[in-house]
Amino acid sequence: MTSRDVDSKAQLSAEARDLEVRQRVLSERVAELFDHLDDSYFGSRESLLVPLVHAALAGCHVLLQGLPGLGKTMLAKSLAALLGASFSRIQCTPDLMPSDVTGTEILEEGDGAGFRFRFRPGPVFGNVILADEINRATPKTQSALLEAMEEGHVTVGGNQMDLPDPFLVIGTQNPVEMEGTYPLPEAQLDRFALMLQVPYPDGPALESILDQRKQLRVALPEAVLTVEEMLEIRALSERVLLGAPLRTWLAELLAKTQPGAGKNGSLVKLGASPRAGIAMLRVARVRALLAGRFHLSREDLEQVVVPALRHRVLLGYEAKTRRISVDELVAGWVAQ
Repeated sequence: MTSRDVDSKAQLSAEARDLEVRQRVLSERVAELFDHLDDSYFGSRESLLVPLVHAALAGCHVLLQGLPGLGKTMLAKSLAALLGASFSRIQCTPDLMPSDVTGTEILEEGDGAGFRFRFRPGPVFGNVILADEINRATPKTQSALLEAMEEGHVTVGGNQMDLPDPFLVIGTQNPVEMEGTYPLPEAQLDRFALMLQVPYPDGPALESILDQRKQLRVALPEAVLTVEEMLEIRALSERVLLGAPLRTWLAELLAKTQPGAGKNGSLVKLGASPRAGIAMLRVARVRALLAGRFHLSREDLEQVVVPALRHRVLLGYEAKTRRISVDELVAGWVAQ
């Protein structure tokens, strides 16, 4: 072995040590974030808080589905505060216009003679965007928001303006009240990496909420991470390796979701797209990184399969008549 090889090997070892140290520091920060988030939102840590935080750190959009009054807005605001990120809320209504979301050009008097147009940014120009009751906005407004989610920029007056990075949209839906709503089409639902169910709190969680929410205004937690550290976690997660057997398993799982595939294929009307697999890998890589590993395990993927597919797999008439849910169907595919 030459001296150059020795130096190169030593450099790689030092790089690996630095990565390990940085990974450990960031993991400790995220663990602290979870502790503070538990103080702001009671219950459902594993099924709601963990995948939400992992998706946020991966730079993925999330759709929350739950009844009104379950703390979805407070959860989004607390998460943004803990991430040290800017927060915007968009209350979606049928009269909301695309310019109300993206921003608009206004005519104002210039420094000299005449007038000029100035762009006034809309609420979409933030790090964490809460699109409250997104299915109450018209398809035109939904498209403007969802285009921003996909492209990372908006175009107003022929000018393209980049959105901040990181950029995370948390959409909410009420699963019961559907009157006067515009359900998101499957192609637009596909842009949300995960759909998470917001459950009704159990007895102990409900008692804690009633005990601690004595004031109308609740103070938001202090920041634990910074925007730069969020981007660093995302960059480090991209170095998490995916083994060939696991890649094959994921591809076969996605193939099982297609109509006519396997014994349950007759129950499916529309299966998951390749984007679903990409979203699962992004969130699972963050999970593996925060667990101290630079390689994916099957458990990492299994934890995100159901929330990644429940809004992407569309069931047919037979499944509905047999009262089979997407969650049950997906769980069966994973177990095979």
